[in-house]
Amino acid sequence: MKKTLSFKEQIDLIETGEAYVEASGIFGLDTIEEESSLVIIPVPWDATASYKTGTASAPEKILEASKQIDHYDVAFDKPYAKGIHLLEISQEIKNLNNKAHALKKEINDDEARATSLNPLSFRVNKIVEEESDKFLKQGKTVAVLGGEHSAPYGLIKALSKIHKEFGILHVDAHFDLRAAYEGYAHSHASIMHNVLSDFKEVSKIVSLGIRDFCSAEFQFSKKQEEKGRSLVFFDRDIYREKLKTGGFSDLVKKVIQFLPEKVYISFDIDGLETQFCPSTGTPVPGGIHYNEACYLLEELAFAGKTIIGFDLCEVAPDKTGAEWDENVGMRILYKLCGAALHKK
Repeated sequence: MKKTLSFKEQIDLIETGEAYVEASGIFGLDTIEEESSLVIIPVPWDATASYKTGTASAPEKILEASKQIDHYDVAFDKPYAKGIHLLEISQEIKNLNNKAHALKKEINDDEARATSLNPLSFRVNKIVEEESDKFLKQGKTVAVLGGEHSAPYGLIKALSKIHKEFGILHVDAHFDLRAAYEGYAHSHASIMHNVLSDFKEVSKIVSLGIRDFCSAEFQFSKKQEEKGRSLVFFDRDIYREKLKTGGFSDLVKKVIQFLPEKVYISFDIDGLETQFCPSTGTPVPGGIHYNEACYLLEELAFAGKTIIGFDLCEVAPDKTGAEWDENVGMRILYKLCGAALHKK
């Protein structure tokens, strides 16, 4: 029979350097919703993937990998002690994802395929929005764990109903600014276009690590930049900044200065160097180092910004069984939790 410890007993055990071996929750803890400051919504959805699939399994694999983390964080001390809870993986979203993949195999016509799949993605968005609404009303910080990068739309929509103004820090290899891709209204390649078009509350966006995009995305971004709404650090810009005296730290200062007091973080794992996410759905050479990502998140929090929510998307576990991708993913997730809980 499973031994059940109270939240305090779990914390006390971890702080002695021991593991709560009976734990089934995220980061080796069984923190219930009521005792959590931060709730993570898993979204096992990768139906609009245009290259490689597999991100739908990330929430489950990251949960499994997270149990072997050492909890103390030099920058954020003890994020776990503030309560982090991962919701159970939604069977409805899993069923919708399976249905979508079956339809993609059955339907050859692109337009007909998109017409069939779009209602399914709308339903996924609604589920995420409703779950987000519920926990935001309780005063909790809410995060999304994808799945593909279309997954956080519902959370950002929920946040736009609460906050009159906030910025987005978008770490990614891609702009994700296509009006639609392959006909999908909520494609993984359209998340930031949809957000910037639908939510006027998003007053600023910093896109960092961008190195793969089309002309239309570049022009859309330029229009946002002309409005004072967008700041972009292409991967080539980051490389050049590193060659200067101030290096990456000066770049991070520019990011912090541009963003407003309230910030949402959207972290696509392919924003990292490919060595850290070799199995991600659309890998691109280049990217920032894992330690640079940690530095960016830490400095953002230390600057006094309020992290109102975040997502981690596009982690794709290696299909051979290697656990590198989910291991890196769960550590970025923990750092995101630390940043979001820093002011709590």
